[in-house]
Amino acid sequence: MEGYTTSVTPTSSAGSSDRSSSHPTVILSPCAACKILRRRCAEKCVLAPYFPPTEPLKFTIAHRVFGASNIIKLLQELPEEQRADAVNSMVYEAHARLRDPIYGCTGAICHLQKQISDLQAELAKAQAEILNMQCQNANLCEQLSCKSQMATQNNIVEENCLTQSSLPYYNYNDNSAFCFDDQANLGVSWDPLWT
Repeated sequence: MEGYTTSVTPTSSAGSSDRSSSHPTVILSPCAACKILRRRCAEKCVLAPYFPPTEPLKFTIAHRVFGASNIIKLLQELPEEQRADAVNSMVYEAHARLRDPIYGCTGAICHLQKQISDLQAELAKAQAEILNMQCQNANLCEQLSCKSQMATQNNIVEENCLTQSSLPYYNYNDNSAFCFDDQANLGVSWDPLWT
């Protein structure tokens, strides 16, 4: 029987015969929906698979918001593989309607969407701060690099100045230092380049 839940309880009393102790007693209980509606649970009860007798609150909440006839009609219109999801959705919506009679699930969804947008704004702000810090860090590194290059160049210039001061001083305006004697040509004849 599909509509009823069975529970097996063995009967053992001191005065019972062997025949009654070998056959356990089967107690059938209707589904939570039929129990709350105070009706007989049929063998092919549409509500039985989704509202077991151990969870009466589940049906009570859904019944309070949607009504038993609407729940039954909805389940009959759906294919069997979608019915469990539909019941879970109805129970969730009923819980939300009882908490917030005006907005129901929509209020919870809007609240969660606001939290998401707030967190996205915080994330964008944090990413902007990280980017700003990275740029500052890069600028500091560049400044330090430039300072070290300038210090290195200053050291090179100072070394060049020191080496140049140790060399003898030549007067570059004095042309006599660059004039060659014809005898110093060692037999090489120089032809004028321009005639």
